[in-house]
Parts: sequence; C-alpha cells; structure tokens
Amino acid sequence: MSAETAGGIGLGLFAIVLGIGGIVAAIRVRRRRAEIAPTYGATGGIVYTVVQAGCSGLLVLGGIGIAVAALLANR
Repeated sequence: MSAETAGGIGLGLFAIVLGIGGIVAAIRVRRRRAEIAPTYGATGGIVYTVVQAGCSGLLVLGGIGIAVAALLANR
C-alpha cells in the first residue's frame, strides 16, 4: 500500500469518525434539551437535530467515498 492510498483511507476514516460523532452529539443534545422543552422549541427544536444529523450523515458518506476512491485509484 502506497503512502497516498494510506493517506486517503486515513482521511476517509477520520471523516467517518467525525460524522458518527456529530450524529451522536445531535442525539445527546436532543435528549438534554427535551428536559427544557420551552427553550428547546424556541431554539429550533427537532429541526436543529435533523439538520445536524443530516450534515453529519453527509460527512460519513463523504468519508466512505474518499476511502473507496483511494482504494480504487491504486488499481
């Protein structure tokens, strides 16, 4: 495995880990804000959680794409 391939795979895995962390953080914030419902609703409520989880999901997909591209570029 060349250094370029390893770097691409490493970058892809890093993006995947960040994306998963973002999804977990969105869920945790949702649970914590559910305890203070009026404030949670005034700050965007479930829309905030959905947008954050969606962006993190795109980061996971991008990381998978980068890792796959690094593997395929070597062939």
